[in-house]
Amino acid sequence: MASLDDLKKRIASVKSTQKITKAMKMVAAAKLRRAQESAEKGRPYSEKINNIILNLSNGISDKENAPKLLSGTGNDKVHLCVVMTSDRGLCGGFNSNIIKKAKSYFSKILNEGKEIKIITVGSKGNDQLKRVFGEKIIENISFKESKNANYFDADKVGKMVIEKFESEEFDVCTIFYNQFKNVITQIPQSQQIIPLNNEKDQNISEESYEFEPDEDEILSNLLPKNISTQIFKAMLENSASEQGSRMSAMDNATRNAGEMVDKLTIEYNRSRQAAITKELIEIISGAESL
Repeated sequence: MASLDDLKKRIASVKSTQKITKAMKMVAAAKLRRAQESAEKGRPYSEKINNIILNLSNGISDKENAPKLLSGTGNDKVHLCVVMTSDRGLCGGFNSNIIKKAKSYFSKILNEGKEIKIITVGSKGNDQLKRVFGEKIIENISFKESKNANYFDADKVGKMVIEKFESEEFDVCTIFYNQFKNVITQIPQSQQIIPLNNEKDQNISEESYEFEPDEDEILSNLLPKNISTQIFKAMLENSASEQGSRMSAMDNATRNAGEMVDKLTIEYNRSRQAAITKELIEIISGAESL
């Protein structure tokens, strides 16, 4: 049985941890409100630009000479996977769920006899993937110094992806991230961004446009921006998901610490009562012997 001093130190230690987890929960809650608002505002833009590009692509007369970012290289032998995680931990299963989704995709591609290349955005994803897929990781990007998700960081990743595509280093590019639903639920996603997926968003109706200049010229300018826009959307979704997951994890940690303090306090009181009873028995026994 632990001594009274040891129990007192453990209670003080757990209470100190509880204060930290409670503070982290409050900070995550404050950040979540801003991150959730940004993610929700960003969704319509990413969906709209996707659908505009699909409408433009339908008007291209010469499909064979369409921009490669739209139509692809004609092969799917080499897959580039952009795995987007956080640079910080203590956020529950946020990073693990993305990695699990990515690993499932890796296994599927490798079982088909194809090649994968990986770009990790966020140090936590790199830490988990390098153990098994270290030789497949070609770039590791960290935005630890950035306080919030921003388009400049997304554009940096987008330009890197386009540069590698133009250098014919891969055929298909897929990004992995968590879509924010609520504080408790974040849904791991895989989204193909090169070539552009031809599935039109069902929530947005078909629209008719008149273009000036022609479709090819507009697409050549719009497609690279779409890559960065989709990556930016994923970063916004990840930011909200990370804070939601951290808030939930810290709430659970705070409650667990409270339960542990209660158990340790009961154990401390019982030990203290046992020590007092023992001392009383010794005093009475000594008095009777006289």
